Amino acid sequence: MGAVTIPKEYRVPESAPQRRLLPLLGQVGGGRSRATCHYRCGDACFHPAPNTSGNAYFGDIFQKALSRRAALRTGAVTAGAGALGLSALSPAMADRGPNRPHPAPRLTFRNVLPNNDDALTVPRGYEQHVIVRWGDPVLPGAPEFDIDNLTAEAQAQQFGYNCDYVGFHLLDDDHGLLWVNHEYTNERIMFAGYTGGADADPEQIRVTMAAHGGSLVEIERVGRSGQWKLSEGERAFNRRIHTSTPFVLSGPAAGHDLLKTEADPTGTEVLGMLNNCSGGMTPWGTFLSAEENFNQYFGNAPGTAETNRYGLGTGASSRRWDRVEERFDLSKHPNEANRFGYVVEIDPLDPESAPVKRTMLGRFKHEAANTILAADDRVVVYLGDDERFDYMYKFVSDGQYVEGSRRHNMTLLDSGTLYVAKLSGNSPAEEIDGSGALPSDGEFDGTGEWIALCNATESFVDGFSVAEVLVYTRLAADAAGATKMDRPEDFEPSPVTGKVYCALTNNSAREPGQADEPNPRGPNRYGHILEIVEDGEDNAATTFGWNVPLVCGDPENDDTYYAGFDKSKVMPISAPDNLAFDKHGNLWISTDGQPGSLDTADALHVMPVEGRFRGELKTFATVPHRAEACGPFITEDNKTVFIAPQHPGDDGTFESPTSTWPDGDFPRPSVACIWHKAGRDVGQ
Repeated sequence: MGAVTIPKEYRVPESAPQRRLLPLLGQVGGGRSRATCHYRCGDACFHPAPNTSGNAYFGDIFQKALSRRAALRTGAVTAGAGALGLSALSPAMADRGPNRPHPAPRLTFRNVLPNNDDALTVPRGYEQHVIVRWGDPVLPGAPEFDIDNLTAEAQAQQFGYNCDYVGFHLLDDDHGLLWVNHEYTNERIMFAGYTGGADADPEQIRVTMAAHGGSLVEIERVGRSGQWKLSEGERAFNRRIHTSTPFVLSGPAAGHDLLKTEADPTGTEVLGMLNNCSGGMTPWGTFLSAEENFNQYFGNAPGTAETNRYGLGTGASSRRWDRVEERFDLSKHPNEANRFGYVVEIDPLDPESAPVKRTMLGRFKHEAANTILAADDRVVVYLGDDERFDYMYKFVSDGQYVEGSRRHNMTLLDSGTLYVAKLSGNSPAEEIDGSGALPSDGEFDGTGEWIALCNATESFVDGFSVAEVLVYTRLAADAAGATKMDRPEDFEPSPVTGKVYCALTNNSAREPGQADEPNPRGPNRYGHILEIVEDGEDNAATTFGWNVPLVCGDPENDDTYYAGFDKSKVMPISAPDNLAFDKHGNLWISTDGQPGSLDTADALHVMPVEGRFRGELKTFATVPHRAEACGPFITEDNKTVFIAPQHPGDDGTFESPTSTWPDGDFPRPSVACIWHKAGRDVGQ
């Protein structure tokens, strides 16, 4: 495609100097660079999709639901039907329904224009500051970073490599705890002359193992502004979690034979977490961290239906971690991989506590885990499996959240019901042709049901025990007939309306004949957003309505849709990944793969999802060359945006870097904050 379309009011006059865009190097179908695909997900898109189930695509199981749709339009939807369960994370939830606040004021910041600059670019009137970088000391006594002399011992005490999810726990008005996932490493950038595989220096492998996991750092506010920096105080909460950190396995699958190994005959303890992508926070103040592409770290899988469904290769792994820790060789330790692919709960207020892998939330390539409270105060967790043609899930706890009872609340994720989504649409199947053209009723929408897979004591899938559902969740969902989606990544409930949003990043493998109403393009190169409205004003409901408010891409193209908003006044977007909300109920969308699909840097966008400006998408920030816009997190006071540009210059090498962000020498994945100079709410 050609250059992206920029709204008229933001176009640069033809007489103005034109910025030269950098050439693209090694991009692949989904938009990521070839290096990112290799190091982050083990070249997942270069292999057949693991889901070979016979589950029908939506178009094959079309169910007309006009009566349901009419009810939605005349009832809950038009009245703000997103007024669902209460959120313990936002007081605004108490004002939902007829008395909830009016839609947010219009976003007034000036768009950041598409570019390929090697910088974190923010709107006019805003400032940005890098808080913490790869290699910065985290633990007391940690050595200063030395790019020429990396050691595993030092890295285990320093801020890890690529940073994805960012969570923030406010301690008081001026101090907080910043949690960051370290998803994966790019050894070609980290080490001079890196060869990899069987020839890699064992100490280099150990360094990369220590660079995975997560970091918890104490930060403090600068003056009364929205700027934050690393705390200069005692920093008693600071912590590094990596592949040698002891973890606890909890929930119904803990202790099952599928989780037992020679090193852990109890099946209840495991070292480390792998490829943690996004995450979420609980109402009781803990962080949830999601293990995603864990399969690439293991080699020599037996090639069974179970290991194939999770993308575990039968040959040696590309990272060859088995050369320093035998547990990554599945021919010798076949159950070790079953101990990864979970949601991890981390208590930021107890540095000595062991992180807990919650098996009740299922095992798959978790992108994120975000919570909201149901009408009866049970905890609901929304979960996406980031793989082509995989599924959307949710968990509903048995117990109720009790404010102030932290010990009780930290048991809630071990007992409940795990569901997978099955969607149906409201348009004739022949009107969904894969082109992205809207059906005759003017929108992609429909209904859905949450199919129960198991609870803590009973499986609802024939042929599966409870433990088997939780360890082989993908296969159980296949058997349940779930709907194949276009890489469901982050889920985020709105703190204002309770509606739930899912980022569907892309799916270049979907053929035109496989398109369906919830996934209306084939192939889907640019991705889209799904909006879910749970029935009965209750996030614990087992049925829901849904629509697609955003079909991404160049707004000048016919196959894009911005909730009906004038497309001459919106910005281009591709590959939606992480989601967040501000206190006004605006949806913030970060991207992963925009450079390869729209020829522009990945970015952080904002879009109202309520009111007359619903669909008016604007670009708030762009990230450095080949970086991905991770995070984001908007503070409760709406004064700060935390953003984590990860893998800057991922198409370069140690000897020939293609990015020098943030310090002008070599690329260092980092976390930054953005705030308005005049102290305004971000976005306003």
